[in-house]
Amino acid sequence: MTTLQSCPVCQGTTFDPYLDCIDYTVSKKTFAIQKCRCGFLFTNPRPADDDLPAYYESAQYISHTDRGATLLDKIYLLARTQTLRWKKKLVSKPVMDNGNPKTLLDIGCGTGDFLKTCQSEGWTVQGIEPSTNARQIATRKLNTTIYQNLGEISGQSFSVITLWHVLEHIPNLNQDLARIASLLDKGGMLFIAVPNHKSRDGASYNKYWAGYDVPRHLWHFDRQSMSRLLSSHNLKLKEIIPMKLDSYYVSLLSESYKNPGARIQNMVRGFWGGLQSNTVARKTGEYSSLIYVVTQ
Repeated sequence: MTTLQSCPVCQGTTFDPYLDCIDYTVSKKTFAIQKCRCGFLFTNPRPADDDLPAYYESAQYISHTDRGATLLDKIYLLARTQTLRWKKKLVSKPVMDNGNPKTLLDIGCGTGDFLKTCQSEGWTVQGIEPSTNARQIATRKLNTTIYQNLGEISGQSFSVITLWHVLEHIPNLNQDLARIASLLDKGGMLFIAVPNHKSRDGASYNKYWAGYDVPRHLWHFDRQSMSRLLSSHNLKLKEIIPMKLDSYYVSLLSESYKNPGARIQNMVRGFWGGLQSNTVARKTGEYSSLIYVVTQ
C-alpha cells in the first residue's frame, strides 16, 4: 500500500477521515477516503502502482470489454452507444471554430469505440490504454497503434485530447497532467470527464456511491478542486458540461451495492435516484458527472 503525504491540489499535509468504502467490483476490501483541508478528496492509503492493475481484472469492469454479462452491463453499453456521437460532436466544434487539424488523442481509450467513431469521420486518432486486453481489442478495431502509457508518445501533438472518466484513475496526477498539456496544439482543447461527489446521488448514496469506485478511483473531484488543479497548471477552464445519463447508471449501480439481490426494486429506485439528481442539478449545476473543457 502507498500512503499519500501531500495533497496534489494544494500541497497541504493535513488530512481528515471522510468515508470508508468497499471495493464492490473486485476485492471486496474496504478503502479509506480522506479529505484535505482544501476540500479535495482522495483514496488514502491506496494500492501501490504496481498492484493497481489487479483491481481492474474483473469481467465486471465493463469498460475493458465489449461484452455485457449482466443487465447493468447492457445498460452501460447502451448508454455508451448513445453518447459516442454526442462526444464526437462536442470535440468537433472547437476544431471547426479554430481551423485546427482533426487530430485526437484519447487517454484511457478502453476498447476504442470513441476513437472508432471519430476515425470513421475523418479524424487522425491515437489512443492510450494500460489494459492489455482492452488495448488489443482497440488495436484490432482501429488498425492503428494504441499506446500503453504517455511516455510512449514523442514528437506528436494533438488538437483535441480526451479523458473520459480517466483522470480519477491516474496515480501521478500532476506529472501526467503537465505531460498531457504539453501534447496539446496551440489553440487545442482538453476534455476531462470525471464523477462529481457533490452531486445529489453522491450525497444520497454516500459510502455506497458507485462514483467513488475505490481503489480504482484515486481522486474524487468537485468543481472547486478541479478548477484549482487546472489553474495550478496554467490551464484555462472554458466550460463545464453535464453528463446527464451518468446519474441514472451510477444510481442503478449504487442501488445494487446498497441492496444486493433486490433487482427489480433497485431498477426502480435507481431510475428515481438518477431523475432526482438531475432535477436538483438543474439549479445547482452539481450533476453526477461533469466534463471540463480546457485550453492553455
